[in-house]
Amino acid sequence: MNAHTGIGASILRKEDRRFITGKGNYVADIKRPNMAAGVFLRSPHAHAIIKSIDTKAAAAMPGVVAIFTGADLAADKVGGLPCAWGVSNADGTPMKEPPRSAMAVDKVRCVGDALAFVIADTVEQARTAAEAIEVDYDVLPAVVGVLDAIRPGAAAVFDDIPNNTCFDWECGDAKATAAAFRNAAHIARISLVNNRLVGNPMEPRAAVAEYDDSRDHYTLWTTSQFPHVVKVLMGNFVLGIPQHKLRIVAPDVGGGFGVKQFLYAEEIITTWASRKINRPVKWVNERSEGFLSDAHGRDHVSEAELALDETGKFLGLKVRTVANMGGYLSTFGPNIPTNLYGLLMAGVYTTPAIHCEVKGVFTNTVPVDAYRGAGRPEATFLLERLVDVAASEMKIDKAEIRRKNMIDASQYPYQTPVIVKYDSGDPKACLDKALEIADWSGYSRRKAESKARGKLRGIGLCTYVEACGLAPSRIVQSLGARAGIFESATVRVHVTGDVTVLIGTHNHGQGHETTFAQIVSEKLSIPADKIEIVFGDTDKVQFGLGTYGSRSLAVGGTALVKATDKIIAKGTKIAAHMLEASEGDIVFEKGEFVVQGTDRKKTFGDVVGAAYGLVNFPVDVLEPGMEEKAFYDPVNFTYPGGAHIAEVEIDPDCGSVELLSYVAVDDIGTVINPMIVGGQLHGGIAQGVGQALFENCVYDETSGQMLTASFMDYCMPRADNLPNMQIATQSTLCTHTSYGVKGCGEVGTIGSPATVINAVVDALAHLGVSHVDMPATPNRIWRIIHNNANQLRAAE
Repeated sequence: MNAHTGIGASILRKEDRRFITGKGNYVADIKRPNMAAGVFLRSPHAHAIIKSIDTKAAAAMPGVVAIFTGADLAADKVGGLPCAWGVSNADGTPMKEPPRSAMAVDKVRCVGDALAFVIADTVEQARTAAEAIEVDYDVLPAVVGVLDAIRPGAAAVFDDIPNNTCFDWECGDAKATAAAFRNAAHIARISLVNNRLVGNPMEPRAAVAEYDDSRDHYTLWTTSQFPHVVKVLMGNFVLGIPQHKLRIVAPDVGGGFGVKQFLYAEEIITTWASRKINRPVKWVNERSEGFLSDAHGRDHVSEAELALDETGKFLGLKVRTVANMGGYLSTFGPNIPTNLYGLLMAGVYTTPAIHCEVKGVFTNTVPVDAYRGAGRPEATFLLERLVDVAASEMKIDKAEIRRKNMIDASQYPYQTPVIVKYDSGDPKACLDKALEIADWSGYSRRKAESKARGKLRGIGLCTYVEACGLAPSRIVQSLGARAGIFESATVRVHVTGDVTVLIGTHNHGQGHETTFAQIVSEKLSIPADKIEIVFGDTDKVQFGLGTYGSRSLAVGGTALVKATDKIIAKGTKIAAHMLEASEGDIVFEKGEFVVQGTDRKKTFGDVVGAAYGLVNFPVDVLEPGMEEKAFYDPVNFTYPGGAHIAEVEIDPDCGSVELLSYVAVDDIGTVINPMIVGGQLHGGIAQGVGQALFENCVYDETSGQMLTASFMDYCMPRADNLPNMQIATQSTLCTHTSYGVKGCGEVGTIGSPATVINAVVDALAHLGVSHVDMPATPNRIWRIIHNNANQLRAAE
């Protein structure tokens, strides 16, 4: 085995060579002969009846090829966008699932709803023509906030859905939880908002569609995290295109964060339009357009209560959340605030009784779906804020109250009260290591130093667990998934011994071309640079489910190991024949097939040569060649976890919050490439810090206009907002994935919002502050400081 490129090696990312030299192949780079440009006309109103759309003047403008509206799609019997995950109400009835056409026909339900698709020879001509389209609206009252949406008399987003309620879901044991609260010595309470976020990946969404009339065949290049799923949903459920007549290609994808996980209307419309005009059509999202058309994340309003005994031991947890679905159901929207939220409410604690209620609500806003972490950051934020409140009220050290209630390593596998069963973990070890690295015991000295400079210093702690892998199929289907969620891999060994891997997942910045190559390098003892990873093309790669939920390594990587094991098994049979030995006496080690106890052996290259050259090959037993495929459907989710600690310093004169230090100790199972893990943690923490301190998608409560639809108003974190982070791992092995991997793509985003806000609240605790909603902007903090200071002075 080449020790420098296998598991555990910090080798440089293979894909970075083309990225940093400007040779990436993104959808916007694609050029097709005679390609036209498409631009969408979008609604400026959040809620309105469409009385008429007049395209005559626009259609006559220079370069315009065609203009299509929702009526044209309806006339062609184009189906609506399907929701791939349904949930049930607490009484067992199904959720409300209103239809969603690709373009609005009679009514718009959020600012940014697509009304018309203008195709012209150039994008400038299409944009000019779109501005000339005349739309007559009957503007209706809009509802934006989730609590407003369920109040009596609120504007109805859908006329036939009472109280704008999509579902009223629950998990846990209400009776056992009520009994726990009756026995409580103390009850801690919190009300909070988990703010709405816009994903803003570096590469905006884009689509290029081409119809080949000679073959009656469609090709769509799209910025998708799951091209095979787009192929099935769009081809089978929306456009009625046979699967062998449709190819989906997702080339290089510049960031996704979940935003590129869904089937979008633009993919459908460009594909359909390419046939209507018999020309390739290209659409590229503009950044401001992305604010109005990319699915958003988070947006919860919650109340929670934690029951404790007199020693601080957790007895029960009650959670009530109202979650925003937006104006329509997105592909996985209902799953995020339910199964990926409520089922993680146990956290790393032994709370014996939990009950969680979630109401999903329609509003006149952009649909809400998965965003990095997808439900787990929301669950962690609520739980870890509540634990801090309990610690403060009961005057227990915040680390000690967590340690007192943590699941011990000896208790795994651990069955939680909310369905999921953790297979492995050691949260106390993660906590102890984080406390040591962060110098928890020396905090009082640092706080005094800040005070001497007129600053308010705070320290925050968060311990968490999440569920990754989004599998097995039998479990997720019982929770509402409308398909299985397995993964696939094909390992093709060429006659030269080089390897091509066809992987069913995708790569949108995580370094999969490197880590998957390292796995094969480890298994076959060949250098990683001799291994090619192919993904993202449904005509090349066998069916796979894509990349999301930190499933690529845990599920896709295990499929890859299984396929590689088949290669080794076949090689063993060939080597046994070549060496005239029993197959049971052959072992494969360090790239050689060896007869145990002897010096007789064949190299991997010798065996591959025999497989293709058929020299001394058992043709009566085996097929020639060396290529194997495997599908993998795991037996459980994986459960990464960890402990994060941050320190902040607040300037009381202006309310600014400076993040001074950040420590993350995460249990992600086996680390394939420490450098890539570090990068994933840095990026995830940055996004969580962004939510905690800067980012917030805001709508006008009356008109439904988005007030933060550009980077002038939506504040993203920058490099100078982040300290040098101290990243470490304290790994236990997953019991059911190859090499014990758990996943690392989302852990940073899950732990960081609560960590930072806990630190902010700690800095303000002397003013009687018990909670601060995200984002903790200077304006918000300044107002809290001065309002609370005035109240304290008045009380004195």
